[in-house]
Amino acid sequence: MLNWVFWGVALVLAIITLLPLTNSVTWWVRMWDFPRVHIAGVALLALSACLPSKISLKPLLATVLVAVMVYQGVQIFPYTPLARTEIEIASAPSPSEEVSLLSVNVLMENARHHELIAILEREDPDVLLLMETDETWNAALSEVLGRYPTVKSHIADDHYGLIFATRLETSRVELLWPVADDTPAVRAVMASPGGTALNFIGLHPRPPVPGNTTAVRDKQIKDAALMTQSSERPTIVMGDFNDVAWSWTTRRFKRYGNLLEPRIGRGMIASFHADYPFIRLPIDQLFITKDVGLVSFRRLEKFGSDHFPIAATVFLSQEAQAGNGE
Repeated sequence: MLNWVFWGVALVLAIITLLPLTNSVTWWVRMWDFPRVHIAGVALLALSACLPSKISLKPLLATVLVAVMVYQGVQIFPYTPLARTEIEIASAPSPSEEVSLLSVNVLMENARHHELIAILEREDPDVLLLMETDETWNAALSEVLGRYPTVKSHIADDHYGLIFATRLETSRVELLWPVADDTPAVRAVMASPGGTALNFIGLHPRPPVPGNTTAVRDKQIKDAALMTQSSERPTIVMGDFNDVAWSWTTRRFKRYGNLLEPRIGRGMIASFHADYPFIRLPIDQLFITKDVGLVSFRRLEKFGSDHFPIAATVFLSQEAQAGNGE
């Protein structure tokens, strides 16, 4: 009986480790991109339990479990403090050149509006991206949003509402609608405090859950990277990607867009699920091009949503300002 239990666990772990390598867009395949830490942890527990036990073909069983642990460990290693950082923290030439950003999935059903309002008033971001905003949230935040000269919104009751607001001078802001989907992305061209043009892209594609393939999500993320790749302006990408930082989709996104990620070498800084620490994952993302300097990257406190807010402060490098990004 013990043989069957250990081998059953090992085979399941091996299968769910291998499934994402198929690059299938089926939700129950791609969902295994997410719990890599958990899979490695179960493999470690199974290995520790089987070693002192009498198990048939124990060396082979141990090899399977070690292989699962090593593979999963390699995937998540960059998101530990043991890895080398990809972006160094730097100081802006002056505080007046800093740009503060805040990305928040509010959770449509969350009624603790006053707590988010307190966070927004305290952080007072120059650029704000809100997701899952329905009419109730839009009304609750109307006073705060009224302080921003530029607001672009898609108010919806399907968990894919979106509000973008900024006090930076904006030459263009638009909502983008991927083919075969009704979840918008936002793209804006703004001017930094020093007058340099920059791109902002905000994303909130659908997650891999029953009824959804990841085809549209993956395309939306890829298209954002291609927009970055074809632009000469410094670029910032934020949002709830509904995809973990270590998935092949996100790695492709970084490669296509020549983007850098503040989590590398700093830890997962997991943003979801706010209420259940044992399943927290880094799915609310920030990516920047190399001509954007990073002053800070933070996860803020809970306010009733299943996501933590993600805050960052950036500035444009001297090279970006010299070229003016045009």
